[in-house]
Amino acid sequence: MKQPRLIRPVSLSLSLVACILLLNACATGGRAVNGGPGFIPPVAEDIARLQEQVNTRPIGERIAFWGERFIGAPYDVDPLGEYVRTKKAVCDERVDCMYLVFRAVELAQANTPEGAADRALDLRFRTRGRISCGSIANYEERFEYGEDMAASGRWGRDITAELGSATDIPGSRGRESVTILPKDEILKPETHGKLKTGDLIFFVKAPERRVVGEVVGHLGIIKAGDAGLSLIHASGSKASAEKPGGGIVKEVSLLDYVSAMKFIGAIFTRFE
Repeated sequence: MKQPRLIRPVSLSLSLVACILLLNACATGGRAVNGGPGFIPPVAEDIARLQEQVNTRPIGERIAFWGERFIGAPYDVDPLGEYVRTKKAVCDERVDCMYLVFRAVELAQANTPEGAADRALDLRFRTRGRISCGSIANYEERFEYGEDMAASGRWGRDITAELGSATDIPGSRGRESVTILPKDEILKPETHGKLKTGDLIFFVKAPERRVVGEVVGHLGIIKAGDAGLSLIHASGSKASAEKPGGGIVKEVSLLDYVSAMKFIGAIFTRFE
């Protein structure tokens, strides 16, 4: 597939680009910074304060920290994704699984809200996000498939084969095969014991369950704590003609989720 030419907005400074994106954010209101019942997304000044508090922590801890800030956020039921449809980088009112991972990593990699908005232009795209008239003009060049994120190297190093006995399954969209960790392998103590806070998990569909060639059907963030491994993820469904969709961002036991899931396995990446 021919890749679009990488375009950088050379006429705009980082602070101006980020300012445009933040001003163009989905309406928020309120100042609550913790997820939960009655979730209200944080405003820029609260994000800046929290970034200052956590920016010396390891990158994995920062990713999980920001993922937790969205616990309780309603699920984004727009089939396209509200952030894509509105051409914005910051759209924190409603969150789907891909946006949750996007935003948590961007906030973790930056020291300011403006920096996080600029990181979005680098991370979310196969090329780079381009600003035009105050909006992101090339969302069609974004990562639409989780397997493309994992393979790109931008979303951490693929550690799947290092965790346990990995296996190859048929790929899709020009990819001959994909290496995954099967469900039963993930549940082994010697395997999941190697996971760390901030690792990303890309849940893999059985080939016969693919709808539009997608290998990955869901993704989330792992947190390791005294109580064991947990999964921070946007749990929900998109709106369709048959149903309105809905859901919420939640933190659950990773092993309980894996034990009950319909996915056949997962891909794992880690920022180091």
